[in-house]
Amino acid sequence: MFSVSPWFKFQQYIIMKYNFNDKTLNILRYPSTTNKSLQPWNAADEYLLNYWEENKLEPEVAPLIFNDRFGFLATCLYKYKPVNVVQYKSQEKAIKKNLEKNSLAPYYKIYAKPFRPHAEPIEIALIHIPKTNDLFRLFLYQLTQYLAPEAKVICGFMTRHFNPALVEIANEFFESVEQTKAVKKARLMILTKPKPFVEKPITNKIKLNEEKEFEQYYGVFSAENIDMGSRFFMEHLQLEAGTERVLDLASGNGVLAWQLWQQNKDLELHLLDDNFLAVESSKFNLKEATAFYYYNDCLEDFPDQHFDLVVSNPPFHFEHDNNIEVSLKLFKEVARCLKPNGHFKLVANKHLNYQTHLTPLFKTVDVLAENDKFVVYDCVL
Repeated sequence: MFSVSPWFKFQQYIIMKYNFNDKTLNILRYPSTTNKSLQPWNAADEYLLNYWEENKLEPEVAPLIFNDRFGFLATCLYKYKPVNVVQYKSQEKAIKKNLEKNSLAPYYKIYAKPFRPHAEPIEIALIHIPKTNDLFRLFLYQLTQYLAPEAKVICGFMTRHFNPALVEIANEFFESVEQTKAVKKARLMILTKPKPFVEKPITNKIKLNEEKEFEQYYGVFSAENIDMGSRFFMEHLQLEAGTERVLDLASGNGVLAWQLWQQNKDLELHLLDDNFLAVESSKFNLKEATAFYYYNDCLEDFPDQHFDLVVSNPPFHFEHDNNIEVSLKLFKEVARCLKPNGHFKLVANKHLNYQTHLTPLFKTVDVLAENDKFVVYDCVL
């Protein structure tokens, strides 16, 4: 079957060995981390593979995999040439790195964006159930357009993350929804007998105020209202004179870029997010602005000393994990991309204590505002 050996460190990556189908695989977590508790898979992923083996699944059509955040399932099931439906650029990179680490050649169908149509009816799909119910609903909505009548969708989750809404959502799309017994604090939900596809909305609208609302795809950060940190940031977000080129880093639905555009309609706006759905959502909300969009998890698209201002509500939640190392690497890239005397303005939860990490990178780091939960920094290069 399979087994796991202890982790070891390879350069900046923590590598774990995993035995599957009589082959030992090296699995790394990207983005990299020094925290050995943050592993590239969990017991729910192992349960999915165990089910695959025990039921001797041999689909004639390449299976679909959803939410394989670090490419663990893609690597283990490589011989079946699965199509990974990705929504993060870092996810694409993780899959590629793990295939390379195991001397497995990438193949052209390895990635598919959430809205890409699928040519052949799908027999088998695997889902690592995401943190948000809306994203799970979007996955099933996309799937049911392409499933064969006899298709089976196997969903894995940790029992501590279960909520009854998951079953309700599954029942919207399937006649049969069954749960397995818990193994290593993980369970599966087996979905069969897909219901006929019915077209439904896949975006929602959230209000900033009585005059302005933002549209975004299901599964994008802060689905029901504008994030409280972003709201607090916007109360204290002012442009300096002479600001022309601005980057909204981890831009989400584009609310921060929109706020700055209200102050100066001649701004050249650049919006970057790791989440494909976020990037596509921000396009709804800045149609009249001069804006450029980037689907990436780093600032490699930009030259040195390029921006007058960078603004951000940087991420530190990754599904159910917390990891500030990703944000700290972005801070270093921001310093590279800012013009001399350029500003980096960000909002953060107070407990993260980002000031200690920002101070070595910038000439000055000032606190513009703070309350019981959030702090707004203004860093000058």
